[in-house]
Formats: sequence, structure tokens, C-alpha cells
Amino acid sequence: MNFRALLASAAVLAAFPALPAAIVTQPVAYEHDGVKLEGFLAYDDAVTTPRPGVLVLPEWWGLNDYAKGRARQLAELGYVAFAADLYGAGVTTTDAKRAAALAQPFYGDAKKWAARGRAGLDQLLATGKVAPGQVAAIGFCFGGSAAQVLAYSGAPLAGIVSFHGSPIAAWEGASNRAKVLMLHGAADLFIKPEEIAAFEKSLNAGHFDWQWISYAGAVHAFSNPGADALGKANGIPIAYNEPAARRSWEHMKLFFAELFAR
Repeated sequence: MNFRALLASAAVLAAFPALPAAIVTQPVAYEHDGVKLEGFLAYDDAVTTPRPGVLVLPEWWGLNDYAKGRARQLAELGYVAFAADLYGAGVTTTDAKRAAALAQPFYGDAKKWAARGRAGLDQLLATGKVAPGQVAAIGFCFGGSAAQVLAYSGAPLAGIVSFHGSPIAAWEGASNRAKVLMLHGAADLFIKPEEIAAFEKSLNAGHFDWQWISYAGAVHAFSNPGADALGKANGIPIAYNEPAARRSWEHMKLFFAELFAR
């Protein structure tokens, strides 16, 4: 090819900008304690080097579109995200009584709760896309509490973020490796002041690196745009709060920037 032809080819290529990277999402089947599970993996396929990974732990409604959407958002930020399944493949609900029944076995058994979360974390690490030592977990409501329990169990997490999750006091001898960010609705009627006090006392006693941020006027499930409909259908005080949702996501991003030095 002569010089003029090369210039012409270059001009044609320049006229077409590079295609944006695609966010890859895929279901991932796995198993824990005899229960068949199905998680949701999301990542940017343009990134070929290891990057920080984030485990997403869903609300007590199960692994629904909201949790999967959050995993996709994390992938768009450059993380490898895995939304874990805590109940069983395809098990979701919009009924609060059913959700409470599904969640209760975990509330009553912290070891089982942590182990189910760890099964999802292991799937994230097994992708081979996560940079060593750069792993965090986030969770919403029930999932926020699950992230706390997982951290206390000694899982290899650099940090956790709990969005409107009930505070769980750290038990004696709990790991204090993971930094903790609690994002709380100041008007949350589900969380009692004594629970917050016990949480703070236990983390101080364990020398955890922790933060607590409250959002005025925000109630339980403030980050979920579908919370208003769920609250109305079930007669429970949950609601979406746009400023709190937006601010809490930004606080998470700042936390990760520090955690992963990005």
C-alpha cells in the first residue's frame, strides 16, 4: 500500500471513534450447604488487568433486579462486581412476610449467615479478575447486616459498606481487618438507638476503623427506587429518598477511592 493509501485509511479510521467497552453480565451457578444458588457477575470487558472486586449482598427480597442493577453500576465504575444469592436460585419475593421467613434462619445463626456470604465472595475471587487484597462488600438492608457479619468472620475484605442495614455488634474476637462504612437513614424506624450504641461500643472495643453517616429524613430502604411501592403493598415504613440515595452512593465511591487508593 502506498503512502497516500495509508493516509486515506487512517482518515477513514479516525472518522469512526473506538467503540465503548461493553459491560458483561452473566449468571453464575454455584452451591453452598446443599443449596443451589445463582449469582450475578458484572464487569467491564475492556479491562484486562486485575482490578478491585465488590461483593453485592441484596435486601431481604432476594437477588432481584435492584441488586443486579447495583452490580452493573459498580462494573461501570471499573470494579468486578458479583451480586450474591443468599436464598437459592430464583428465590425472590415482594411479600414482607415471605422475606422475613427467608431471612430469619440467618438472623438466628451468624455463622451460617457469614458462610453463605462467603460462598458468594469465593465466586467473585474465582473469576481471576480481582486484584489481590482489593476486595470489598456492600449490602442493602438485610444485605448490609450480612456484610457486617461477613467482615466479623474474618473474610478477606478490605472494607464493607452497609446501606440502611441494621447494625450488628461485633462479637469478641471478630476480625478487625475490614474498614466499615455505615450509611443510615436518620428517620429509620426499624433501628433502635440501643442497637446503634451496642454496635459502636463493640467496634470501638475491637479497634475497628469505622464511620457512621446519617441522612436526615431518610427511612429504611432509602436507596431503592422501588421502596415506595414495596412499602405501600406491605404496610411497612420504607421509602426511597433521592438525596440520601445519591449522597450515600457518592460516600461509597469516596470510601472505595481511599480503600483502593484509586
